[in-house]
Amino acid sequence: MAEQSLKDKTAKGLFWGGVSNGVQQLLGMLFGIYLARILNAEDYGLVGMLAIFTGIANTIINSGFTVALTNKQDVTHKDYNAVFWFSCFVGLLLYVVLFFSAPLIARFYNRSELISLSRVLFVGFFFSGIGTVAFTVMFKKLMVKEQAKIDITALVLSGLIGIVFALKGWAYWALVFQSVVYVSVSSVLKCVIAPWRPSLEFDFRPLRDMFSFSVKIFLTNIFQQINNNFFSVLLGRLFNATWVGYYSQGYKWMLMGNTILCGMVNSVAQPVLVQVREERQSYIFRKMVRFAVFLSFPCMIGLAFVAKEFILITIGEKWMPSVSFLQLFCLLGTILPIWLLYTQLLISYGKSNIYLLGNVSQGVIQLLLLYFTSPLGIETMIKAYISTYVVSLFYWHYQAYKLIGISLKDIVFDVFPYAVITALSLGSAWLLTAAIHSVYLLFIGRVLLMGSIYITLLWLANCAILKESLSFLRNKES
Repeated sequence: MAEQSLKDKTAKGLFWGGVSNGVQQLLGMLFGIYLARILNAEDYGLVGMLAIFTGIANTIINSGFTVALTNKQDVTHKDYNAVFWFSCFVGLLLYVVLFFSAPLIARFYNRSELISLSRVLFVGFFFSGIGTVAFTVMFKKLMVKEQAKIDITALVLSGLIGIVFALKGWAYWALVFQSVVYVSVSSVLKCVIAPWRPSLEFDFRPLRDMFSFSVKIFLTNIFQQINNNFFSVLLGRLFNATWVGYYSQGYKWMLMGNTILCGMVNSVAQPVLVQVREERQSYIFRKMVRFAVFLSFPCMIGLAFVAKEFILITIGEKWMPSVSFLQLFCLLGTILPIWLLYTQLLISYGKSNIYLLGNVSQGVIQLLLLYFTSPLGIETMIKAYISTYVVSLFYWHYQAYKLIGISLKDIVFDVFPYAVITALSLGSAWLLTAAIHSVYLLFIGRVLLMGSIYITLLWLANCAILKESLSFLRNKES
């Protein structure tokens, strides 16, 4: 019964994680299309220049303690309370520090607008700190449905505010207020709905027990944020805000598609792997990998396939330079869910030291490659960046093999059929649409044909993941 209950919770978590991320990305796409048609590349570039500060600040606020709380079997009120007040104080402190550092940031990029822009954008740090523990409580209890409603509500409100500001001619301020409203509304609603309340007891001693684990997660996440946002910093220094905008658009559209799947996986992976750590670990992990590639291969490769038509139809010809960036990042998007599963497996075992070593090693190589390839152009830099993720999969797999005995042959056996069927579907759709000249018909035809051919081939191959997914959806309807 316990196993069945966990299976049901996992299935529901994946379902609601998919619904949440699917609706969010659809709404985000609609808002993003509208804003991109009003705003220009420089507006996005100015906000993109601050992404590294936002990413690092949010990582400092979490400090790895949220992951430690999720991993901990018997969490007390004192544990939650200590992390809550720590996150609040750190969020406030970071805002104060960066408020007074705004002139230095503006001077680094030689853009005076960044002083006021950053001081408003960084307000979100305080609200992010308030909502950290509430999110962890809901995450640990697999309250994916409730999180979905909160995130969608915050997205709708922030998106509407962004559009209103853009229509009034506020340019990049539309993006700034959209971001601040989203973080604020999301954090406040999570605090209201989560089944936990803080108390006015400032006892930080429980943090000491979690420190040895959380500090490694913290350092890893800091390094990841630097790597993920180093492009924006480097482009802002070597090129200009316009190219940062093109890069940001290409990465954003890939991320929106990939977030649906990674959000589904991330909403259940760590809590489930923690609960089944000593039973059927290899079976469950392999099944998660199959489910991940079942969706990521056709979605990401398919998006790269129709990237040109997608950009033209949605945000217009002025954004065409972002097409090649989008296609390259889609290749990264195909493997990110697998990469995520490997790292979640290590975290569920408390192997934060291995997690830290792997990420730091990969990060150092990425930074060196970006530095040495920068004279060769942005596309070469992106290719070098993606290659490190491909190579790092072998490191993560070796660590997984030591933990649960899963062989590389097993993973290849699980992944290969989906890769072949995706390639066959893409090739067939390309041949059948080669004579179409209308950009709208070409886009619709390629999407429908590739999707239908992919599903048909999986059905003929008696794919268990497909049939289980369809069966679960039928049960949800009934």
